Amino acid sequence: MTERTKAVELTAVSQQIDNVKEQIGKTGTEITAYIEKRDKLNLQARTSRQEIADLKKERDALNGSVKKLKQQRDETRTSIQPYIEEIKTHSQKIRELKEKRSGENRHVLQKELDAIEWKIATTSLDLQEEKRLIENVRHLEIQLFVYKKMDAHSKRISEIKGELQVFQDKADAFHKELTENAQKSQELHAKMQLKFAEMGKIRDDATDLHVQYLLAKEKLNLLHDQVTRLMEQGRRLQETVREETEKSKKSKEQEIKEKLGSQARDKLQRGEKLNWQEFQLMGGSGGDSRKED
Repeated sequence: MTERTKAVELTAVSQQIDNVKEQIGKTGTEITAYIEKRDKLNLQARTSRQEIADLKKERDALNGSVKKLKQQRDETRTSIQPYIEEIKTHSQKIRELKEKRSGENRHVLQKELDAIEWKIATTSLDLQEEKRLIENVRHLEIQLFVYKKMDAHSKRISEIKGELQVFQDKADAFHKELTENAQKSQELHAKMQLKFAEMGKIRDDATDLHVQYLLAKEKLNLLHDQVTRLMEQGRRLQETVREETEKSKKSKEQEIKEKLGSQARDKLQRGEKLNWQEFQLMGGSGGDSRKED
């Protein structure tokens, strides 16, 4: 019964070993899957990191451009200031000249001047009348000269404004470009933030997979240890079964020998002749029997 029990135990141990080996195979497959997924995520994380670096480089270049454009715009606006001051000066001159006007309309004065000059040119005048008309012409020309000076200042203001427009267009172009670049920089920064969040999620997932890989690896080591213990247990059981089988075999052989020896002794007592095998089984017992006879 003990031998059968040991055989049953050995079969159970063998089944356990097969079960554990099956778990080892499944765990090994899981580990391979964890490694592949983790490495894939790590590659994605490195790709995202490179994309972030590229976005940062582009954003920094745009920020540098924005800074330079701001400087150029401000320098252009600063260079406009002398022109503005000149316009103010000419405008002030115009205001001062307006105060010197006689109050007569320019066209009226010009018409009156033209009439007098026509009269002088086409009419026979005495000396006194001619002097008076010439004096009138001088006064009219002085009054009209005020308007001419005002015109000159206005013309210069127009010229300055034309020159200013060139600077203003240039400043506006700088401002437009820097605004566009600043907008692009903000968009790139937003993309970077999204990429950072995406990379963080990928890293977290990769970390989780690495933890699962480590746990599975630890489990695999435990399973290997368990197989080793079971195999050792099986080896001991096999040794025990062999020993008990050998012991049982010897015991049976001894029983057979004793039985055959007893039969040989009975045969000898009956006076029958023993063969060599029977004599061997008798050992030293046959001589003792003959002495007793």
